[in-house]
Amino acid sequence: MGRLRLLLADFVLSFMWVCSGVLVRLIVFQHLGFGHSPLGEVIKTTFSVANMFFFSFLVKVTRGGAYNPLTVLADAISGNFNNFLYCVGARIPAQVVGSIVGVKFLIETIPEVGQGPRLNVDIHQGALTEGLLTFAIVSISLGLATKIRENFFMKTWISSLSKLTLHILGSDLTGGCMNPASVMGWAYARGDHITKEHFFVYWLAPIEATILAVWTFKLLVQPAKEDNTASKSKSD
Repeated sequence: MGRLRLLLADFVLSFMWVCSGVLVRLIVFQHLGFGHSPLGEVIKTTFSVANMFFFSFLVKVTRGGAYNPLTVLADAISGNFNNFLYCVGARIPAQVVGSIVGVKFLIETIPEVGQGPRLNVDIHQGALTEGLLTFAIVSISLGLATKIRENFFMKTWISSLSKLTLHILGSDLTGGCMNPASVMGWAYARGDHITKEHFFVYWLAPIEATILAVWTFKLLVQPAKEDNTASKSKSD
């Protein structure tokens, strides 16, 4: 029952996440009339941070629901094999389906939403960009989960600003997505979800970067923690 609840939470959160990004842009740039002025970008950033706080709250309420396959994958790599199969075989597909349904809902209800993120550079530069962005955000997330696990506000604040910064850095190249499920939703709507560019840039590169970030974190951080624990034990 708990696993079914998580799958439903993943589906709903993925659906909502795809819709929320579009709604923030529509509210700020069109309905509030700020356009793409500097003030409009500031207001959009404020709304985006608030949106991330809202979704962090939903993740906490659903007791582990997620809208990004990379978050699930990072946890699955550190767990047992059965949990890994469950995450890869059930949770990630649920997030992909939720994103696809969310994009189709947006296109049918708000036709002017656009076409979503696109690759604006060659496949190698795009894969490197998404890989570096993913490595950075996964490393930051792992560090926050270790250092300030109990401080919800500070953890979400740092995570939100980090995601926004990395998104801006990669927005002109790949869209700065760092979320394969969301990109899959838009790519499926355009009909280019089975292309080599989509697979390499938005799936393979982020997955490899996530695995590398988890392994690097284990290699560098966990031995240091064990050394500190051993030192304290000796001093006691």
